[in-house]
Amino acid sequence: MPGTAAFEERVRRRIRELEESGLRRVLQIPSGIDLSSNDYLGLANHPTIKERMAEAVLQEGCGSTASRLLRGERAVLSAVERRFAAFKGSEAALYFGSGYTANLGVLATFLERHDTIFTDAQNHASIVDGIRLSRAKRIKFRHCDVDDLARRMRSAPQDTQRFLITESLFSMDGDFAPLADYAQLCRETGTVLIVDEAHAVGVYGSRGRGWVEQMGCAEEIFLSVDTAGKALGVCGAFVSGMSWAVDYLIQRARSFMFSTAPPPSIAAALDASISVIENEPELRKRVQDLSAQLRATLIERGLNIGRSESQVIPIILGDNARATAVAAELQNEGFDVRAIRPPAVSPGTARLRVSVNATLTEPILQRFANAVQRVTQCSVVSS
Repeated sequence: MPGTAAFEERVRRRIRELEESGLRRVLQIPSGIDLSSNDYLGLANHPTIKERMAEAVLQEGCGSTASRLLRGERAVLSAVERRFAAFKGSEAALYFGSGYTANLGVLATFLERHDTIFTDAQNHASIVDGIRLSRAKRIKFRHCDVDDLARRMRSAPQDTQRFLITESLFSMDGDFAPLADYAQLCRETGTVLIVDEAHAVGVYGSRGRGWVEQMGCAEEIFLSVDTAGKALGVCGAFVSGMSWAVDYLIQRARSFMFSTAPPPSIAAALDASISVIENEPELRKRVQDLSAQLRATLIERGLNIGRSESQVIPIILGDNARATAVAAELQNEGFDVRAIRPPAVSPGTARLRVSVNATLTEPILQRFANAVQRVTQCSVVSS
């Protein structure tokens, strides 16, 4: 194309810069033992869920044909929203095509230009981008630091609408937000609390409702964003809360209004997934038990797992090239674990992000820990 030579060279230069800094990504088909996905309960291949989804394709077709405000609405979709709301213990829920579009929709809809939002320094990119779209004043506080948040709340303007948003379980560090403390601060300061439960829903809480349930502060939460493509094993995300809030999202959330509705088969699969979570609590207990064992084993072997308390276990290696090399060696040994580098994590904290799921066994995790210890020791010697 005429006039694009300089542009092409600019893009190629950017790619070379990524390559030289160890940050170039590649798409990689899964192979080996799953230690990297977010399919925590192993539901992506659950026979009942697959059967329900296949039946729905035959009954409802492959596509929804339009946005939900046009011809894309289906009874099965509104029904699973009602069911998820009941599961979560809220008045209503709305389904989005991904957790990313859910966070964009929530934040760009409810936050306005003169509002103030307090956000954890380690919050997900979708939260960062949603805040940017809102144009509200963003105040970052140190990761999971209640005292720092309290100081910033006291010094921030008091005459604006205030929000606090946090993940409940952080997807790269594997640690939990102190939600009970946050809820108390929000009560004291008139701040609206929004919680992203992407990595906690289905795995924590006595009924699998998430970390909000486990901490006993569901009544303090304005909205909960619950990804359906992780422990629920399907895709998309539910936003749950008061019925008036969900109605406002239908009216104003651009990422909902201007997106084609999901295929009806997705709703059928999600309905089956909720049933499995409700009826098979042993799955989440297994994930928690296996995770505790692996964390203890990795610590015994002198590996740095940061602040992890969950099924998400970082093995922090620091250097980008080292993390990539260690991941490649472990993949060669049959363990599908991936290197995580900036901007997903802070510079100098490149890591392996290990995810424990219910299909794993103790012997597999023991073999993995042995392999990690050996490979990381070799990588230090060779460097």
